[in-house]
Amino acid sequence: MNFEQIVNHIKASLGEEIIFSTDENASPKAIIIKAENLVEVMDFLQKNDQLYFDSLSCITGLDNGPEANTMEMIYNLYSIPYDYHMMVKVELPREKPAIDSLCSLWKTADWQEREVYDMYGIHINNHPDLRRILMPADWDGFPLRKDYQEQEYYRGIKVEY
Repeated sequence: MNFEQIVNHIKASLGEEIIFSTDENASPKAIIIKAENLVEVMDFLQKNDQLYFDSLSCITGLDNGPEANTMEMIYNLYSIPYDYHMMVKVELPREKPAIDSLCSLWKTADWQEREVYDMYGIHINNHPDLRRILMPADWDGFPLRKDYQEQEYYRGIKVEY
């Protein structure tokens, strides 16, 4: 199946409105969905016998900046038996960004979701162990946000960059 056929298959199975839009300039090509549809769409992509996206290769966050006032969650999927690659994007509001966890579908989501939380501050609902993974537990802020302000001191020690 090519990307267009995959998109049509998703729409035929889950409804036309399930895919907000597509990004054919992304690599791999992407579907853009609403946050409230994430688990339903991902469950379908993983379990459907014509798609079988059995590998969640990567999860990343993206801060579109204070001007756009949005953030994104980006998921890279791969179907080993069919050799399909696809990206799923979800746009979130910048104030209190939150999205549901995919740990129940792919165990690899665990640490990847924690990393996105740690670096961008995107809350992952229903995550089994949502805590910082790269920064100390008491670190202020989220370092990959575009408006991040570096701390001058951490535990009384001057932080120099």
